[in-house]
Amino acid sequence: MSTFKSKVSITHIGTATAILEIDGITFLTDPFFSPAGTGFEFAGQILKVHDNPALKMDQLPHIDAVLLSHENHADNLDPLGRQLLDGRRVFTTVDGAKNLAPRPSVIGLKDWEQREVRIAGKIFTITATPCKHWPGHECVGFIVHTDDFGVAADGKPNAIYFTGDTVYVPELARMADKYHIVIALMNLGKATFDDLQITMCGRQGARLFRDIKADVLVPMHHESWDHFKQQEPELAKEFREEGVLDSVRWPKPGVSLQLN
Repeated sequence: MSTFKSKVSITHIGTATAILEIDGITFLTDPFFSPAGTGFEFAGQILKVHDNPALKMDQLPHIDAVLLSHENHADNLDPLGRQLLDGRRVFTTVDGAKNLAPRPSVIGLKDWEQREVRIAGKIFTITATPCKHWPGHECVGFIVHTDDFGVAADGKPNAIYFTGDTVYVPELARMADKYHIVIALMNLGKATFDDLQITMCGRQGARLFRDIKADVLVPMHHESWDHFKQQEPELAKEFREEGVLDSVRWPKPGVSLQLN
């Protein structure tokens, strides 16, 4: 990260919800703010969240933009989180943008589609990345880049990557051809329904981390739900076995993790 020129912090709130602060500009990932014990129907089951969010909505700083991997799963966007979308710039899937209409600031992106936008006075390029999540449902991750990040030693522009909900996808390795990924914010936990795995385990996360040649891995989305089959101890074990544990920074709920 020696060539990275911006000040970045991540504050994990719970599940896949985090504040990504870049030089004072705040992005929020996958807004979920329901209290412990709240249940949601999904795939014929009732899923209950077991932990309160580390920050309530009225404790949030000003949010400049939202990175929404998908809008149709309640553990990534609950009814409370939907309230945050109104009047804010939101990046999500094409189907998601249609379902969230009429909100004029919601932008739907296809895989690898880029959009250059001005957010709080700074020009960002947002790139949607492929996800393999629930069959037949759209989901995307995001690469966030601004020229203020600087350029890596290999000449590639520095960037930050948020995986969204996905299992390992070999195609994601191609981002390393264009960007130097300084921080990879990963949704993990090996979320599983019956025999269908829908988010990465530790080994898959480590493999993707190596594929994209990232500097720092920040895990989240591995606590609070029974369908998450790996928590921090299991993830740490697999990270250690895969040789990436020294590159991992574990966020503490509600505490700003300074990364540069």
